[in-house]
This record gives sequence, structure tokens and C-alpha cells, in this order.
Amino acid sequence: MNSLAHTATSKLVALLSGPAGVNASIAALQQSQNVLLPPIAAKSFFTENVSSDIAEKSLEYKYAAVYIYCDKIVNVLKEKFRTFSGVIQMEIDVRVSQDRLEGIDRMSQLYTDAISQTLNQNRGDWGQGLFYAGGYEISFGPVKHGGRNFIKSAKISLDLDASVD
Repeated sequence: MNSLAHTATSKLVALLSGPAGVNASIAALQQSQNVLLPPIAAKSFFTENVSSDIAEKSLEYKYAAVYIYCDKIVNVLKEKFRTFSGVIQMEIDVRVSQDRLEGIDRMSQLYTDAISQTLNQNRGDWGQGLFYAGGYEISFGPVKHGGRNFIKSAKISLDLDASVD
């Protein structure tokens, strides 16, 4: 099952960090809403489930940062003769930071919008037995002390249907 988690995580990272990924959606948001939103650097996509305080101490860290990881795998055997036929729950944790409190909520929402637009554009078959139907859930965390002074996290949860031999 670990290879399923790795495959799903790799596919999602490639989708979000690729040329038609989040940064393309950020550029579109900048034009449509007349806002300044820096693109997310390629080295700011991580595949770990790690808290912000630990990440800041142990990684070369720049904001905005995106953490992509598998949260849960459920084999419900929808297809009886497959080794795995079920759901892979993925998490995308978007973290932003700035020195002032004003505007941090808006920045978090804009990055989340860019990611959700990218997901909306990539519904369907992702290959290697993974299929994304298009649903997701977004939850916004509170502003905390950290990063450049204040840090805010938003989590996007999505389910991938998977079927492998």
C-alpha cells in the first residue's frame, strides 16, 4: 500500500508544480482579481506531513509552501478481483506567512483558490489506476505565531479513486 501512497503523492505534486499547475492559476487570478500574489517556487512543494514549527527548524523554508501527502488509504474492494480497489485520501496543506496580520487571510484564500482551480482543471484519469472525480474540502486554520511573524495554514482534502492489480 505504501507504493500507492507514493504514486498518488507524486502524481499530485507533478500536477500542482507543473507548467499548467498552480502558478498558471496564480497568474490567472492576478489578472482577474487585480492582486499581487507571488508564484510558488518549485522547491516550496514538499511531500511530508510535518508541522510548520518543525519544518522551519529543519528545512530550507520559503513561504508560500505547499505540503502534499497521503492521509489515508481505504481498500473497500469495489472491484472484487483487484488487489486494491478503493479510496486514497490526499491532503494539500498551503502555508503562508508575513510580518503583518493584515491580509494574511486573503493571501491564504487566494493560494487556495489557485490550487482548487488547478484541481478543477484536472478531473479524470490520472493514470496508473488513479482517478480524480473532482471533489475536495477546504478548511482554514487560525493564524499563529511563526514564519515571518504570522503564519496561516489552509488544508485541502481530496479523494482519489484507485484500482490496481
